[in-house]
Amino acid sequence: MAAYTFPIHQTSLFSTKPSPKPMFTIASPSRIRMSIQESAPSLAVVGVTGAVGQEFLSVLSDRDFPYRSIKMLASKRSAGKQLTFEGRSYTVEELTAESFDGVDIALFSAGGSISKQFGPVAVEKGTVVVDNSSAFRMVDGVPLVIPEVNPEAMEGIKVGIGKGALIANPNCSTIICLMAVTPLHRRAKVQRMVVSTYQAASGAGAAAMEELELQTREVLQGKPPTCKIFKQQYAFNLFSHNAPVQSNGYNEEEMKMVKETRKIWNDADVKVTATCIRVPVMRAHAESVNLQFEEPLDEVLHDTYVLESCFESWW
Repeated sequence: MAAYTFPIHQTSLFSTKPSPKPMFTIASPSRIRMSIQESAPSLAVVGVTGAVGQEFLSVLSDRDFPYRSIKMLASKRSAGKQLTFEGRSYTVEELTAESFDGVDIALFSAGGSISKQFGPVAVEKGTVVVDNSSAFRMVDGVPLVIPEVNPEAMEGIKVGIGKGALIANPNCSTIICLMAVTPLHRRAKVQRMVVSTYQAASGAGAAAMEELELQTREVLQGKPPTCKIFKQQYAFNLFSHNAPVQSNGYNEEEMKMVKETRKIWNDADVKVTATCIRVPVMRAHAESVNLQFEEPLDEVLHDTYVLESCFESWW
C-alpha cells in the first residue's frame, strides 16, 4: 500500500472581480442568443437572485444550453425585480406550487427548506429537479451525481416525458475532491482519504461575501468588525467551518464529505476523514488530499501517458 498527497485548487466559477452583491444583468449585453429552440426543454431557476442562482445562468449561457423558455423564480421579497439574461428582459416571479406547470427542468439553489417544500411538488408535476442543497443528498433512491464521475446514477431519468425526478448535487468540497481523485480510485482503489479544505466566502453565499468585504475595511480602519453571518471575525482569520458540530466531534461540512464520497463511489468501506476550514478569501476553495491505495500507484505516477489517460475523459 502506498500513500500520496495531492494539492487541489478549484478554478473559480465566479468573476475574479470582487462583486459580492447580486448583479441583475447576466451575460454580456452583446451575448444575445439568436433563437429559442422550440424543441428544447423548458427551464426554471429557483433562487435566481442569489449568488449560485446567477452562476446557474452564467453557466447556461456559456454552454449554450438549449431551452425554449426559462422562468426566473425567487422569494416574494425579490418578486418583481427585472433581470436581463442573454439580451432579454425577465421579471423575477414569486416561487409557488404553480411555478412548475409546464417546466421540464428546474435548477434549485434556495436552501434546504425551500427544496424540501417545493422539490417534491415540482417532481409531482413532471419536472426533473436538480437540487443544489443538502436536502436530498443522502435520501435512498435519490441519485447524488457528479456528471463526470457517476452519470450512470441518472440512468432512466428522462426529460420531457411527464415523469419527474430528483437529482441531488453534492457539496462543493466533495465535487472538487472526487473530480481529481476518482480516476486514481478507478485505477488503484482508494483505501483511505484524508482531506483538508480551505473554503472561501462564496460557499456561504452573497451575504457572506459582502460581510467579508465589510469586515476587511473595518479591521483595516481599526474598527470592530460587523459579525452577522459567521458570528465572529472572518477578515484576517481562520476557523473551523461554521457548520454545526456533530456528536462525533466533526462538523456537518466534514461529515458531508465522508457520507457523500461513500454514496457516489458506492463504497461503504472507504475510509474518509476531513477537516474543513473557512478562509478569508472571496472566491475559490482549495483542498489538500492524502490518499492511501490498495494497489501500487507507481506505474501511474511515473508514466505520463498512463496518468493522462486516467483523466482524459474528464476534460
